[in-house]
Amino acid sequence: MARITDSSVERVRVEADFVAVVEERTPLRRQGGRLSGRCPFHEERTPSFTVNPVKKLYHCFGCHKGGDMFQFVKETQGLDFVGAVEWLADRSRIPLEYEESSPAEEARRERRKRLHALLEDAANFYERTLWDSPGAAAARDYLAGRGLREESCREYRLGLAPGGSTLTRKALDKGFTIDDLRDAGLVRSRGGDFFDRRLLFPLSDARGRVLGFQARRLFDDDPLAAKYVNTPESVLFSKRAVVYGLDRARSAIAQQDRACVVEGNTDVIALRQAGFQPVVACMGTALTEEHLRELGRLTRRLWLAFDGDAAGQTATLRGMELAVKQGFDVKVVLLPGGVDPADDPEGFEERLATALPYVVHLTQVTARGDSDREAARRAVAAFLNGVPDSLDRRAAWAWANDYFGMQLKIRGGGTESVTAPVSQRIVAANDRLERSALAGVIAFPTLIAALSAVSPEHFRDPVNRELRTHLVDGTTPTGAELTLLAELDALAPQEGIDETTAMEYLLRLRERELWARLQHADLEQTPQLREALTHVQEALERLRPPDVASA
Repeated sequence: MARITDSSVERVRVEADFVAVVEERTPLRRQGGRLSGRCPFHEERTPSFTVNPVKKLYHCFGCHKGGDMFQFVKETQGLDFVGAVEWLADRSRIPLEYEESSPAEEARRERRKRLHALLEDAANFYERTLWDSPGAAAARDYLAGRGLREESCREYRLGLAPGGSTLTRKALDKGFTIDDLRDAGLVRSRGGDFFDRRLLFPLSDARGRVLGFQARRLFDDDPLAAKYVNTPESVLFSKRAVVYGLDRARSAIAQQDRACVVEGNTDVIALRQAGFQPVVACMGTALTEEHLRELGRLTRRLWLAFDGDAAGQTATLRGMELAVKQGFDVKVVLLPGGVDPADDPEGFEERLATALPYVVHLTQVTARGDSDREAARRAVAAFLNGVPDSLDRRAAWAWANDYFGMQLKIRGGGTESVTAPVSQRIVAANDRLERSALAGVIAFPTLIAALSAVSPEHFRDPVNRELRTHLVDGTTPTGAELTLLAELDALAPQEGIDETTAMEYLLRLRERELWARLQHADLEQTPQLREALTHVQEALERLRPPDVASA
């Protein structure tokens, strides 16, 4: 691919209105020679995002993201550098020049531009047909029956193909050719529009440029048997590379640092209509390297919510294994067979709370996938032996031990044992929280009542757990607990733990436990746990001074 000339890049850098680009994401106000506002990359109450309008630089003191204008576009639009330059050039109507551009390369570029223009015209035509044509009543009724409102459908530019050769005639009248229509996948080999009396979902790239369409059957006498038909693979369209809805979801994915991948286009629209924004679809196929490349520009945290039928489960397994290999943090949202996200969009956030980490989900699938329990047990052990240390791995072991009714032996750290060691970093973080909480209670005995509300199960280290019991019961510890008591008695003044901080540590313990329980809760338990978590988080907010709580 030809390289954009340095002079063109510099012209875009100088002429593009960076402030206007940023203000499409977040309002800015002037503070001296700079501008400030709430960060578009993470949720915050007090503005910590600053822009230098002269140097066209940005920085967030909260999440520490920053860079120049091109980096901002890359982050918010999910583009690479070339895409960011081209996006800014298109927006600012700045022509670009390319180095070493042969006549053949220039012809290919112009060809793609012409096909994009044709597909944009086609999308506009189909959209007008859906909402303005009396013959589109059945399509509008179908959408209403699915609970999809007109404004939501218009946001995603849904349309209707009237059939015959209507689109072909209109395109020819505008100066496009049959070859153009064929290369864009809009005409059949024997003539006539490719899509006939079908509901159309425009398929766009991350920049919002139409690449093709997916068409849903509406009528029983449709000559095509498939419920869904895509634009034929072309110079622009590849099913493996299209992430449906990414152009609409980019901002939410970047800001929330998560993406939920569903199977169907209507799932995306229904969830966004219900207020859930970081959602995309992978065109009814398992996640591919191309999909992950697009999503990876915005986040490394994925939730997969494919249909609960056999095909959906297979797609989930293929997709999550590839994503995990590429370094994504993957969770699986379990859906009952025959149910998809669009059936209950308002309750989707609750389903997310019950999502299982990849390791736990695959352990369960492996355990249940073989009627020979001994073979299944060996398969689970083999799988977990190949997984790096993590809390998710330990949770998977615990589930497997419960399922098989025995202590599953897993190798960890080069040895075989019933339980494997968690990484020292994870152990240290958990132990530090527990010990700091206990140190605070030791320093401020008035917090004994608050400690009693934190059950022994909140303490994962057995010595910490025993000391907690001694403090609550007023008994004298011995042995390791006594040694720990002496250590923590000195820790509180050394670390400057005051009463408020000690109470925060206790609340953090409760918050940690509730999050852990939510990972494995069923749908009946989830509302109660989420309510308890909300109360704890509200209590944490009340503990902080106003200037900290609003940060």
